[in-house]
Amino acid sequence: MNWRLNICFISFVFLFIFSLLNLFMGIYFCLLDITLFIEWEVISLNSMNVVMTLLLDWMSLTFMGFVLFISSMVIFYSHNYMEGDPFISRFIILVLLFVLSMMFLIISPNLISILLGWDGLGLISYLLVIYYQNFKSYSAGMLTVLSNRLGDVAFLLGIAWMLNYGSWNYVFYLNYMIDDFEGLMISFLMAFAAMTKSAQIPFSSWLPAAMAAPTPVSSLVHSSTLVTAGVYLMIRFNYLLVGSGVGKYLLLLGGMTMFMSGMGANYEFDLKKIIALSTLSQLGLMMSILSMGYCELAFFHLLTHALFKALLFMCAGVIIHNLGDCQDIRFMGGLIMFFPLTSSCFMVSNLALCGFPFLAGFYSKDLILEMCLMSNLNLISFFFYFFSTGLTACYTFRLIYYVMCGSFNYTSCNSIFDEGWFMLKGMFCMVFMAIIGGSMLSWILFKVPSMICMPLLYKMLALLVSMTGGFFGYQLSIFYYSSSLMSFNMKFISSFLGSMWFMPYMSTRGVYIYPLRSGSYFLKSFDQGWCEYFGAQGIYNIFKNMTLFVQSYQNNFLKSYLLLFFIWFVFLMIIY
Repeated sequence: MNWRLNICFISFVFLFIFSLLNLFMGIYFCLLDITLFIEWEVISLNSMNVVMTLLLDWMSLTFMGFVLFISSMVIFYSHNYMEGDPFISRFIILVLLFVLSMMFLIISPNLISILLGWDGLGLISYLLVIYYQNFKSYSAGMLTVLSNRLGDVAFLLGIAWMLNYGSWNYVFYLNYMIDDFEGLMISFLMAFAAMTKSAQIPFSSWLPAAMAAPTPVSSLVHSSTLVTAGVYLMIRFNYLLVGSGVGKYLLLLGGMTMFMSGMGANYEFDLKKIIALSTLSQLGLMMSILSMGYCELAFFHLLTHALFKALLFMCAGVIIHNLGDCQDIRFMGGLIMFFPLTSSCFMVSNLALCGFPFLAGFYSKDLILEMCLMSNLNLISFFFYFFSTGLTACYTFRLIYYVMCGSFNYTSCNSIFDEGWFMLKGMFCMVFMAIIGGSMLSWILFKVPSMICMPLLYKMLALLVSMTGGFFGYQLSIFYYSSSLMSFNMKFISSFLGSMWFMPYMSTRGVYIYPLRSGSYFLKSFDQGWCEYFGAQGIYNIFKNMTLFVQSYQNNFLKSYLLLFFIWFVFLMIIY
């Protein structure tokens, strides 16, 4: 127990101190507009130099500070959550390696060094997803790692295309890539890699499947590390993305991802999968606003979303931990009486997700929606933005009703409710940041407050959409078993919307079922059919029949022997 406390406490202190250091340095770099390149010559052999380059600016330092802060709280939280695990030291080391891979990705202006972090995230995420060793975890881990490998292939091809510019330091060539065919190819390949890592359509099915990992890992993965890696890469390539024209396709895919995940979350009953689908919805929002050229807005929402999403997963972990690993929200209800402090944190994070005024999510989401109103958007993109915002409030209030309100439904519960002091300490720090983080970041990141002047209806549209979505979410939740549910009458539409547009089936059975069937057909037709008939078995049958024929003459045919002897004698006489 002492060793377990020591490794958790030492990791927490180390990460927390470094997070504060990075945050203060990020604020300092932002206010003075400083960008620092650090080059370390690893090896110099004849005319070849291997140089490791680090990029330190306000964006990388601030993001590193947030990642390290959330990681420190997650590790502190894990001391309570994983207390029954005899291998917690292995778990903490994997989490630290995960954070280290993210650091490589954040501070690298070079595609080769980014690849170290990029592949490190993919590999360690696989190890964390299969941490609970069962069939479901293995399947989810394989789906996760193979989906990410598609993006890794695109990333490697992008590295090969960068050879046309003579260096892998992409930050020096973004201005020159816009009018080149090589630049178009690199922007397409980087966008493809980011889509797989950030689970955009059609690579969305691995994100809910990755919920097989322990909840502290989900809190870290879905807030600031793995899924945000693709968004961060696109922020760095934003100038090329918008200039090459790839961004308009990413706008459509991001909007479709928002809409699809919002609809799916309203049909889902697994607590962690609902939160995972909300992460997918916010990733679609980041990708779509990024593709319009507002990279600072996307980065702003990336940071605020990391705060309240990590807190939301922590609260879900406490609930699951105390309900005997039950994740079905239909078995919950009235938990506000048993978990008052956790419920308060859960409500704050949910309201921040909805964009409740003056919480972290409000400052970024409201600004994004107002910039969409000011932009030259078509009707489909406008519908995706605002309808998906309403869906976010809808599934959030549905989740609040099922988990916090109503009667207590978990009839088979035999455990004593214990919120866990270590878990609560970690959550309280996250609550503080989820409340003040949005306003603090808006004061720091945007030097001049932008005054967006619009008619009252437009100004209130985001709030009205959220309130309408919350009302519908509450109304959909209070159906009783005797009610005539619409989903019973429209089973195909309910199945289609509730299963992420059949993407999990297409990503699993759709990929392997037809090759397996064709392989079985070819096995029976060729290996066990014609090839067997004309090959090994055919030769065997020919020799067997010839042997039987010769053996039949050797058994009892005296006349045959005499006839053969006479023919042989005549043949010899003719020859001589």
